[in-house]
Amino acid sequence: MNLPLNHPLMLTTLLLVGSNIFMTFAWYGHLKNLGQSPWYIAALISWGIALFEYMLQVPANRIGYGTLNLAQLKILQEVITLSVFIPFSIWYMQQPLRMDYLYAAVCLMGAVYFIFRA
Repeated sequence: MNLPLNHPLMLTTLLLVGSNIFMTFAWYGHLKNLGQSPWYIAALISWGIALFEYMLQVPANRIGYGTLNLAQLKILQEVITLSVFIPFSIWYMQQPLRMDYLYAAVCLMGAVYFIFRA
């Protein structure tokens, strides 16, 4: 399937990828960068990052909801979340690659199959 960039599914996916990058840094980046700071400093910085997450996530869901149903939109979000989290975990947080990531991906592919089948 070759979708142009302005297709609602493509726009939704790209915006959700961007949103998830911000979300992942907001949720977990402070563990590496602000470990010695008080929790409320980390929370304030995370909230600031999360603002950008929502500036992408809200339009993504509004655009996608016209093309996808709610369950499909949610499963797409979960697949993107795992697709962003794994590289973040390995390269940014220096966590080891685990087989559990593959198992989780297989489970999500099952979810994709069931939620997107005709």
